[in-house]
Amino acid sequence: MAAEHEKWSSIEELAAHLKVHKDTIRLWIKKNEIPAHKIGKLWRFKISEIDDWVRSGKSAKIGSNAD
Repeated sequence: MAAEHEKWSSIEELAAHLKVHKDTIRLWIKKNEIPAHKIGKLWRFKISEIDDWVRSGKSAKIGSNAD
């Protein structure tokens, strides 16, 4: 499947893909730490972008600057 035809995924689908809670995804969105796109009132994700983000190591740095 070509990248331009990749389906948009919901928070629920992304949470299942990453095996994290939906609230974790929402927190990452709030902190601008995850590649996310707002379409209308809904957040949507491209799994290829998320996988690239994870492979880049940026996901491992979340929370490393704890207060």
